[in-house]
Amino acid sequence: MNHQPDPDAFDRDVFDALMADVDPVMIIVTTASDGVRAGCLVGFHTQCGIDPVEYAVWLSKANNTYRIGALSETFAVHVLSKEHHDLAELFGGHTEEEFDKFERCEWTPGPDGVPLLDAVADRFVATRHAWLDPGADHVCLVLRPVLAEHGDADDWFRLADASAIEPGHEAEERQRPS
Repeated sequence: MNHQPDPDAFDRDVFDALMADVDPVMIIVTTASDGVRAGCLVGFHTQCGIDPVEYAVWLSKANNTYRIGALSETFAVHVLSKEHHDLAELFGGHTEEEFDKFERCEWTPGPDGVPLLDAVADRFVATRHAWLDPGADHVCLVLRPVLAEHGDADDWFRLADASAIEPGHEAEERQRPS
């Protein structure tokens, strides 16, 4: 009996609807290298290890955070609540090519100069454990947390809440393998 899936039977619309129903919490990832700061809004992320604790974040190759992140060892992951819509718009709707996002928000330098967004109490700082590039439009950054802070948010900012944000980079700008 052949149990191989039929690639022609894949319905992208059904998959997209399923992912929309999952509706993950949005995060902002920040990093720095040689005094250059970067940060972006991220929807693809999850805990991926228990002992040791590890967390996977997928960065778009179109983002400056991908380029600076390739040179960085330390990252901050900020978990957004609905009160952070303006930050989501700033980090998801604009690029570092347009302006310095960090000049438009309050932040504090954290370990290794990584920007910590002052308005977001739910966050962790982590070091890079692995950088995986499967050849698609995103890379997987596997992080090991070294510091965590948890506020009292309970009304999370989800993917559905970000649907009106025009992305700073269009899908066509993502770097594809040659």
